[in-house]
Amino acid sequence: MTTDPTAPRLLTIAVLTFRRPRDLDAVLPLLVEQARRTRPLGVEARVLVVDNDASGSGRARVEESALAAAAPGVGAGPVSVDYVVEAVPGIASARNRALVESVESDLLVFIDDDERPSESWLTALLSLQAETGAAAVVGPVRSEYEVEPDPFIVEGRFFDRRRLPTGTAVEVAATNNLLLDLGEVRRQGLSFDLALGQLGGEDTLFTRGLVAGGGTILWCAEAVVTDVVPAHRVTRRWVLQRAYSSGNGWSLTSVMLSARGPARLVTRLRLTARGGVRVAGGVARLVVGTVVRSLGQRARGLRTIARGAGMVAGAWGAGYREYGRVDG
Repeated sequence: MTTDPTAPRLLTIAVLTFRRPRDLDAVLPLLVEQARRTRPLGVEARVLVVDNDASGSGRARVEESALAAAAPGVGAGPVSVDYVVEAVPGIASARNRALVESVESDLLVFIDDDERPSESWLTALLSLQAETGAAAVVGPVRSEYEVEPDPFIVEGRFFDRRRLPTGTAVEVAATNNLLLDLGEVRRQGLSFDLALGQLGGEDTLFTRGLVAGGGTILWCAEAVVTDVVPAHRVTRRWVLQRAYSSGNGWSLTSVMLSARGPARLVTRLRLTARGGVRVAGGVARLVVGTVVRSLGQRARGLRTIARGAGMVAGAWGAGYREYGRVDG
């Protein structure tokens, strides 16, 4: 990290991957170009790939991109592209490795390997952070699909995401489009909880903890990334499991953030009640949708039921292994 106030701030652009060679081929050149655009903002950026495959299957792809990035671009210098293997499975382990590998950096931005940044993505995040001194800045994600989604998924709005005005403070954020001020992260001693590594929700706990510790997370509407949704995620089963996982992660992290003893029991009971209300409301919407033959009402009812059920289960410690896998 920089100590000279006149020196450029150092930024790591971290992309986590696991056996997705085509995604690496697509995203790495885009990230290199993003890194080159930060220099007029007084930021020196590098790209870091954290491969969560112990066999290092992404190494060759990254080395090819590193060679290309080492050549100066038009009107710009070379960009460093680094590669590390995090052999411990789980997304929390991979994110923590990115933190460790960014020890010399002032800033860290996370983006997923199956996402594609818009042209102004990184400069928008950096500009808002520099203007406000926010502990973190988060941007919106929009979806594109490999295959046309089922009408059930479209009408159920399963891939609709929040849209907020730039500068809006939020209490929680995903890490698939998130810029962090590492000075604040280090001040609070934050890291991603390994207990959630294969459950999901590690980013929810991390960002809620950042806010609880006095940090501010701001929304940046201009910092858009596009999520390329593969065919296996455009199914009724997957989207309902995702809704369940979302509610589950919220409850699990709420319990983890609460004080032990009676206060934690109160938290569990409150989450159970809130989840139960969601389930009841979802059932009512499902019934109405069935009666009036509205696909949208039925789909949104099932989505609400799934999220509510996940909240109830998470309130009592039952986690859903969203990132569970068998390595072959």
